Amino acid sequence: MPERGSAGAPGSRAPLSVAIDVGRVTPGESGGLAHVIVGLVHALGQLADGAERFVVVVGSEEQENWLGRFIGPNQKLVMRPDRGADGKDTLVQRTARRLSPAVRYFSRRSRGASPRWPEVPISDGFHESLGCDVVHFPHQDFVVCALPAVYNPHDLQHRHYPQFFTPLQIARRETLYEAGHRLSRVVVVASQWIKDDVVRQYGVSGDKVQVVPWGAPTLAYPPPAPADLARVSRKYGLARPFALYPARTWPHKNHLRLLQAMAHLRDARGKSVTVVFTGAPYEPFWPRIEQAVRDLRLAGQVKFLGFVPDEDLRPLYRLSEFLLMPTLFESDSFPVFEAWLDALPVACSSVTALPDQVGDAALLFDPTDEVAMADAIERLVSSDELREHLRRRGDRRVRDFDWARTAKAYRAVYRRASGRQLDDEDRWLLGWDWMREPERAG
Repeated sequence: MPERGSAGAPGSRAPLSVAIDVGRVTPGESGGLAHVIVGLVHALGQLADGAERFVVVVGSEEQENWLGRFIGPNQKLVMRPDRGADGKDTLVQRTARRLSPAVRYFSRRSRGASPRWPEVPISDGFHESLGCDVVHFPHQDFVVCALPAVYNPHDLQHRHYPQFFTPLQIARRETLYEAGHRLSRVVVVASQWIKDDVVRQYGVSGDKVQVVPWGAPTLAYPPPAPADLARVSRKYGLARPFALYPARTWPHKNHLRLLQAMAHLRDARGKSVTVVFTGAPYEPFWPRIEQAVRDLRLAGQVKFLGFVPDEDLRPLYRLSEFLLMPTLFESDSFPVFEAWLDALPVACSSVTALPDQVGDAALLFDPTDEVAMADAIERLVSSDELREHLRRRGDRRVRDFDWARTAKAYRAVYRRASGRQLDDEDRWLLGWDWMREPERAG
């Protein structure tokens, strides 16, 4: 861990203005990306030691209503405009279209792609009109514009599990990811595992890729009171004890193997475990999960709640006995952070970035092995001592991740992207991966 220096003299800098474009991210449909946006916007809005201004760009009333309650005094919401009411293009839009063949060439090069190959969007002048010094795309979409850009690819799952994506989805990801990695000033990821993957897969310089870990997004919501627990329990008809798995039903979230592990526990070991699932169904894959529940005769042991509103999240964690995270691929896991925040023991996959994230604060298992998964579940169900041990470890581990520090690190990234001088604290934050090297007293 780098030695921390003094904060320098940030007051000598001109104020920095940052546009944060939330793209198409919405609660429910976007899974963990929505949690990224909430956590980051809320944390940046709490910064009180600088003169930065943040313009949060939304594209719908739904996004405006969703994020409005997290906006801080140094932030404002701006709606991305549609085309004019008369349907006519502005001069900047017409100019942008004349530039777009270069973008099309960039996105299609070396592929022999058909004319329907996805194209990289190019700004129509809107981003430039905001008067900002840098633009941040905290999601996988990317727009080419005149502003220095910060880009979050989050993960490259499509290169590891292409079978989970349609050809068009892969084409779109490859087009936007390549543009984002090449044309942004700084690429930010949440873990060293993903940084190594980005450098290896896209040939990006390691100096361009910055690791900034996240924290628990539910820290933005108040801790649940006993009345909240009772309300949520009644609302969803929950009977304790139950384990919790919060994830959209995307194929890589590995719901099918978890169901098979539950059936193995019941049939081979006589242990019936109830699991509550949250997350909006991913319709292309959802029928396979429904069929597995029927085939394995698990209807009495599972409860799928669908998308759960923000105010119900923390009560659900408090009501659960432990968290299961059997995912096949993860850049880092927000539910793991959220479980720790509400004193919930964690069992999760031993793959990708998860071992770095959890350290010694989770029970790890092979997500491709249903029996190994069943073993982990059985241990947690059977041992009060193990659950209490993991609860204590989780309480310590979650304190390694601080949203205030994350916000300051992103501010340092914005300063770097815009060419501003970094102070000692900025350099300290950007030189420290606190996921792998936590700073702990005692």
